[in-house]
Amino acid sequence: MINYSQSVAATLNLRTNDVTAVLQLLAEGATIPFIARYRKDKTGALDEVQIQQIQDEATRQQEYAERKAFIEKTITEQGKMTEELQAKINAAPTIAELEDLYLPYKPKRKTKAQTARENGLEPLAMTILAQGHIKPLTEAASFVNDKVSTPEEALQGARDIIAEMVNEDATVRAGMRRMFEEKATMQSKVLADKETEGAKYKDYFDFSEPISKMPSHRILAIMRGFMEGILRLTIAPTEEEALALIEEQFVKSSNEAGEQVKRAVRDAYRRLLQVSLESEFRTALKTRADEEAINVFAENLRQLLLSSPLGSKRLLAIDPGYRTGCKVVCLDEKGALKKTAIIYIHEPGRLADAEHQVRHLVKQYDLQAIAIGDGTAGRETEQFIKKLSLGLPVFLVNEDGASIYSASEIAREEFPDQDITVRGAASIGRRLMDPLAELVKIDPKSIGVGQYQHDVNQVRLKERLDQTVVSCVNAVGVNLNTASKHLLGYVSGIGPSIAANIVAYRDELGKFTSRAQLLKVPRLGAKAYEQCAGFLRIKDGDNPLDSSAVHPEAYTIVAKIATDLGTDVKALIGNETLLKQIDIRKYITTDTGEHTLRDIINELKKPGLDPRSEVRQFEFADIYGIEDVRTGMIVPGIVTNITRFGAFVDIGVKQDGLVHVSEVAHKYITDPSEALKLNQEVMVKVLEVDVARKRISLSIKQATEPPAQHKGKNTGKNMGNNRPHTGKTEEKPVSMNDALSALKNKFSR
Repeated sequence: MINYSQSVAATLNLRTNDVTAVLQLLAEGATIPFIARYRKDKTGALDEVQIQQIQDEATRQQEYAERKAFIEKTITEQGKMTEELQAKINAAPTIAELEDLYLPYKPKRKTKAQTARENGLEPLAMTILAQGHIKPLTEAASFVNDKVSTPEEALQGARDIIAEMVNEDATVRAGMRRMFEEKATMQSKVLADKETEGAKYKDYFDFSEPISKMPSHRILAIMRGFMEGILRLTIAPTEEEALALIEEQFVKSSNEAGEQVKRAVRDAYRRLLQVSLESEFRTALKTRADEEAINVFAENLRQLLLSSPLGSKRLLAIDPGYRTGCKVVCLDEKGALKKTAIIYIHEPGRLADAEHQVRHLVKQYDLQAIAIGDGTAGRETEQFIKKLSLGLPVFLVNEDGASIYSASEIAREEFPDQDITVRGAASIGRRLMDPLAELVKIDPKSIGVGQYQHDVNQVRLKERLDQTVVSCVNAVGVNLNTASKHLLGYVSGIGPSIAANIVAYRDELGKFTSRAQLLKVPRLGAKAYEQCAGFLRIKDGDNPLDSSAVHPEAYTIVAKIATDLGTDVKALIGNETLLKQIDIRKYITTDTGEHTLRDIINELKKPGLDPRSEVRQFEFADIYGIEDVRTGMIVPGIVTNITRFGAFVDIGVKQDGLVHVSEVAHKYITDPSEALKLNQEVMVKVLEVDVARKRISLSIKQATEPPAQHKGKNTGKNMGNNRPHTGKTEEKPVSMNDALSALKNKFSR
């Protein structure tokens, strides 16, 4: 793909040398995180997003070139390539336009026009198309034969030939494509007798909107209704405008022959062109909507994976429950399971025993914090724990995907002797300690921060989400001596099989004391070591730099800097006074440039710094169920999911509320992510409560009006910065009126 450097650079408005360097590194097997972090001098400090764009654009251009070569070869082999056609092919900017030029030469199933040609009607079609002063029926009479019974049948065959010529005309198709882009509408209508079955699509029973303005969630909603057989779908401009555009090119006379051409044009549009372009635009719109939905999911996932960790603490983790009790586990600083128990806090006769057990466990294992799943009975369990006044921080942890993890092969491998309830409680605790390390064990689609994730292209979704996970894991860095093989598998250059080998070698070794020992791991060669070493951390190892993001290839540079400053590497790390004395220019070489040196110095200031902020406690208002919520209340909440149509906010009552995009900010925005982030703490005003259907409508902007307007309202307290919390999504189609139906019951796991 290096051959496309210049054109990729022009397309993306980047420097050719930088693009060439990126494509060369990718060809050599370098990963995007590695290139972005450790090859800035070669790439002009391009970031991960730009590098990904370069890779994607180079792939697109390669696919275009391969398709163009195939089309040229096919037409040439047919003996039909001309200089004029070759020039048009060379000038075609997109694959769609290449396909338009290829269409007349493309092998196809037998068509009406082909049958007409076989019946000898092509001369009649050309005579009519000339639109001279003829009597078409009279002309057609001479073409009656054993295969053509009547003049009328001959005329029909001639019109079929003309219709195919219209459909395969590249100029017509280009013009029609522009018209579709600018003026086509997507129209949907409910199919007969499907009103009840498709009630959730009621906003689209008689719907029309220009495709140029349709947001992705409406496109995906209508597409789903169409695929489920509830809606009839049409994509087209007005027929009058479309016919006028084609007739301008083909209808040259108002005589009888011209009328025949007009009829052929109408047939071409209705039977061929409109159907073909509708299919093309349906695919294009779906692709566009998919990409937007995938972008939403990927960004939400990034924010979720980079949620604030509590860190290595001894935890009491609780998976709440009513009838079956609350599953309790004690975890050590590394997340290892030390004790399990069950407490019953919803049976008055067993409350004292539950209180005794919790106090005993906290004391016995010297616990430092408490994690409670936010599912069924989560708030009630939180209330019970807080009444014990244990003096420990208490966190509600979103448990989306915990049940999927509990039943997974990964969980069985980690806890072979425990049932799924214990596994779930352990996962909740570990998720508080380090959301990233725990969430990588779950299929991202199960975490619940997407929009229509089951409707979009699944291959593309997995590809993009995997890219996001890899980016986050490498941005944070991984403790080589404590990371699971699942987390190690996302480190640059490693993958699942090498990750398993690392863990096996670690078990045999006891623990790694230097990064260099990685080279002894089976199948981890020099290239993999180059790619992964800088992202792996060893605390208290032989070399203090092994706990930093300084790459081993730069250790000699750091050693030289320390020597020049009259100290050693260990004393240099974190010493702001010494680091300020470094003259970067002294250490620039052909292999090490200013970008790399500045990164090294910044890393030496705060080695191994976790880019994630610290987790803080958050308290909801004193409401525990939707029955406690009243219109007009102003309460604190956590943003749990962001979609294009609005944001979902957890106010602590089991059902997330919806803040429609129009209620997010005082200024006009089209995307909630312009103003909100996942896990952001917000104040919201309750606009509407529907207890029967478990729907809550909220407003952020109305909760931020002048304080005088809020007198007497309920408010929250102890607002922090972050809370370990994931989000929800709803897969039903959503419009302004139907958006509330997207509220998901967060307790149905």
